[in-house]
Amino acid sequence: MKLTTVTQVTVDGVMQGNGGTSDEDRRNGFERGGWARGAGDDETRSFITQTYQRAEAFLFGRRTYELFTSWDRTHPIGAALDDAPKYVASTTLTSPRWKDTTVLRGDLAAAVRELKAKPGGELQVHGSGILTRWLLEKDLVDEMILIVIPVIVGQGARLFPETGPDLALHLVESRVDSKGVTIQVYRPAGRPRYATA
Repeated sequence: MKLTTVTQVTVDGVMQGNGGTSDEDRRNGFERGGWARGAGDDETRSFITQTYQRAEAFLFGRRTYELFTSWDRTHPIGAALDDAPKYVASTTLTSPRWKDTTVLRGDLAAAVRELKAKPGGELQVHGSGILTRWLLEKDLVDEMILIVIPVIVGQGARLFPETGPDLALHLVESRVDSKGVTIQVYRPAGRPRYATA
């Protein structure tokens, strides 16, 4: 399976609390949740729904998994999530509340490689910033989709912190909708080459 990460971010790189009220994720005093609600036009909403629907399976960090268990199962995204196998990277989750859930413990890199070796479509990671960064560092990501909402939130957890490993990306696709939301699809391309003086 191809491992694809899908992340909604603000222009300043925040990914925390995108879909709900500020009660969704208030870690570290975050008070500006819901910044992605109402963003994007019908074409973007359709792209997001179709992305979920083409997933063969989903991989989550624990926090995102627990947030996603509240999806309405009658919504097309909720139905796609409910129908597919779900894998959770967690050392503390013992009783998953969602059917078809497997908790991955131990050697996570080996477990993800084993999932990727299975035939089929896509293994998708939605949100799960810490997991996404770790997967990129371990060279396990095949494609990265960034959905950039035209807003600066000014606080909150960012997809990429101030320091970390560097990575070159190859742009596969880019589009902008009528509301200014951009969708950028990248493939990791190894270490970047910096100009030398």
